[in-house]
Amino acid sequence: MTGRYPSPRALLDKYELRAKKSWGQNFLGDEGILDDIARLAAPGAGDAVVELGAGLGHLTARLLARGARVVAVERDRDMARVLRGELGGRITLLEADAARVDYGEIRRLIAPSTPTAVPKLAVVGNLPYHLTSPILFSLLDQLEHVSRAVFLLQREVAERLAARPGSHDWGLASVFLQREADVSVERIVPPGAFVPPPNVESAVLCALFREPTDAVAVPERFRRLVKAGFAQRRKTLRNALEAARIAPPERLAEALAQAGVDPGRRGETLTVAEWAAIDRALGS
Repeated sequence: MTGRYPSPRALLDKYELRAKKSWGQNFLGDEGILDDIARLAAPGAGDAVVELGAGLGHLTARLLARGARVVAVERDRDMARVLRGELGGRITLLEADAARVDYGEIRRLIAPSTPTAVPKLAVVGNLPYHLTSPILFSLLDQLEHVSRAVFLLQREVAERLAARPGSHDWGLASVFLQREADVSVERIVPPGAFVPPPNVESAVLCALFREPTDAVAVPERFRRLVKAGFAQRRKTLRNALEAARIAPPERLAEALAQAGVDPGRRGETLTVAEWAAIDRALGS
């Protein structure tokens, strides 16, 4: 790209658009923060990057400047018009719901004849609060196609995902994500970096996916197990798991003993390793 990419305000004026509050649209225009996110998402030239909610194309342009191959996902037709007008054939544009992306299909789109030859994808995006969970769980279900995720999120959401066991922020999504990835909050982003400015601080979250360090016997049951443990935080682990009918009470007691987990603890105090140990103790 030659020259400086127009500011969010300039692009909104050029295309006679407004940010849609109901869609959670806040456009990041801070060049330094955009550069940091692009560096985290595409550390090497030629990296294949899926950008969720590409919006006005500010991050897209930074990714292209780093030599990335960009598949931009955008369901807002107005934003898609901006992306076509400003970046044209330099990107592959998918007008789709970011929570329903098929990452395997995207790899086939990049290299139709040899999709497995395409390295795993990096996924990046500025995620509205209401879409964070569905996008995250869709991603976790397709990790055979994804190497890393770099998300701009509300600060409190990012801090929950990167929380430590036993802390107030430790929760369901923390367990599921940290079993699969090394997770870190890279920087805090003030409201003034966006157009229009949101009412909350944001943060850049980076997740580097790897083979899970804690094996489980039945992945579907592991998710049910953890969900049950966090569903009613006031209950002891024994009572929460019995209420969810994870296993007969006597079998559950045996599994907790085998895993070395006190049944009187609360689910929020367990580490990823302890949750996985309970699942393994329940058997396949």
